[in-house]
Amino acid sequence: MTAALAPTLQATLGQVRVITDEAGRSVIEYECGPHMCHSGGVAQGGFVCGWIDSAMAHASISLMPEMTPMSLELKVSYFAPARPGLVVAEGWIERRGRATCFAEGRLLDAEGKVLAKASSTIRLIPRDAVEASARRAMG
Repeated sequence: MTAALAPTLQATLGQVRVITDEAGRSVIEYECGPHMCHSGGVAQGGFVCGWIDSAMAHASISLMPEMTPMSLELKVSYFAPARPGLVVAEGWIERRGRATCFAEGRLLDAEGKVLAKASSTIRLIPRDAVEASARRAMG
């Protein structure tokens, strides 16, 4: 009997494609599916948060690929409901330090309407240390 592989984070979030990963900025398209929605066809807020958080993380990685971004604080303001269909998450770095950076992001619908905005304080940890810790934790 073969164990089924767990879906990737990108598949779970409905990632369609990374549009740009230029220095300090990221734009990612996602497909909001009906299975991500609750009453009235509104995307569950955790997906909205995840889409923007992912774009902000990509923005930090674009500046420092040897570092892993770990969210210390994340604030999301929801302006309008995200509904099934294409959404676009944008993330950018406002200020970067040696071990911390401050990011902002937003989610837009296919017509460019801003659905939500976010800000995050991100701790930057060397990728090697994060991967070693994960290996130890998994046995």
